[in-house]
Amino acid sequence: MSGVPPTPPPPPDPRRTAFAEGVDRLRAAATTEPGRLRLIGAVVALLVVAFGAVTAWQSAERAAAAGDVLTGSQPLSSDAAGIYRSLADANTAASSGFLAGGQETKAARERYEEDIRTAAAKLVTAAAGSEPGSPAAATITELNRLLPEYKGLIERARTYNRQGFPVGGAYLRHANDTMQDEMLPAAQDLYESENRRLRGDYAEATPHPWAAIALGVLALAALAWVQRRTYLRTHRVFNHGLVAATAATTAVLLWLAVGHGVARARLGDSRDHGVRSLDVLHDARVASLKARGNENLTLVARGAETRKAGGATYDAYDLDYRREMGVLAARLADAARLADDRAGRRPVAAAAANAAQWRKRHTAARAQDKNGNYQQALEKVIGGKGATGECFDDVDAHLAAALDHEENEFERAAAAGRDALTGLPAGAAVLGVLGAAGVVLGIGRRLSEYR
Repeated sequence: MSGVPPTPPPPPDPRRTAFAEGVDRLRAAATTEPGRLRLIGAVVALLVVAFGAVTAWQSAERAAAAGDVLTGSQPLSSDAAGIYRSLADANTAASSGFLAGGQETKAARERYEEDIRTAAAKLVTAAAGSEPGSPAAATITELNRLLPEYKGLIERARTYNRQGFPVGGAYLRHANDTMQDEMLPAAQDLYESENRRLRGDYAEATPHPWAAIALGVLALAALAWVQRRTYLRTHRVFNHGLVAATAATTAVLLWLAVGHGVARARLGDSRDHGVRSLDVLHDARVASLKARGNENLTLVARGAETRKAGGATYDAYDLDYRREMGVLAARLADAARLADDRAGRRPVAAAAANAAQWRKRHTAARAQDKNGNYQQALEKVIGGKGATGECFDDVDAHLAAALDHEENEFERAAAAGRDALTGLPAGAAVLGVLGAAGVVLGIGRRLSEYR
């Protein structure tokens, strides 16, 4: 025997991964026409399915956001505005009743009570629609705490006023300070919070679905290339399966483009000619309520509250009245510019005319008060025909009519925007599957020719 050791056997080939083996199979399949057809069919079918799935996903998201605009965030924003208006109007009604003293009318008392009930009911609605632990929920809790406190101050003011005690005026001013410094700012925060949510819903409902559009164009390009390839190799113009897939993909792409275009346009209208007008009209109505409240408190305080401005001393409440009347005039001008039809402009113009008349009557009332004719000034403010209260009521009524009109305009446009996307998510998914099936059938027909 030789002393040379035997040569060791060569090491076994390293174990290959399933992925590497799959790549090799694909590479080998691509060297034959049937293999290439299978690969092409799989890729194109996947593209068509992906297009249908992404279209369904993006359109469903936008349809849900459009629905939230119509039935969620905008109604909650209107409720928040309603809370603010109800609180401001309750404060105005309370000061008007105080000026009347023992002659407070039943209508004035019922208006105050109705405003308080409305604010409380809308706070319940807002609480149900707010997220637990959110800033909006905290604001609602604070308003629910302050509302009974405010009511208690008003009842004390009313009681002392009926008995002829001057301390009633102090309680009314305290109630007004609670309203102006705590409650109305909190209500404004709630309104702004709900408006931010509304803007977020618009931002989710209106973007272009670029991913779906890009996939749709890519899928159509792939289908066109496959059909051209088939024609060049077979000289057959039509492949029924591929034609059906092209028709399904084209239908989804057109549906997506038209449906989203209409939805985007109508939602834009609801925002530009609905929500923006509602915001401006809300500000105008609040300004008129604040102006009326300050006008009443000018007579309640009788010069007890003063403020310096421009080197001169003015009655604090009269100064606030003039500031709010300036806000009212500016917002009415904005509302007139935003109104896009005669029905919307008419109540705004009427409110502006009544606001101008209100200023004239207020000037006459202030002249009587400054001359020491308190009773005549009181008649010009809370009296019947010819009083400033008549102008305020007219302004408020016309603004309410304008708000109703713009609310209807918003609902029509937002509903049209939401409805333009109806059926698109389900339709895109179904047509995507049918289109992919058409690709498989069309490629399968070609493969049958090689058997």
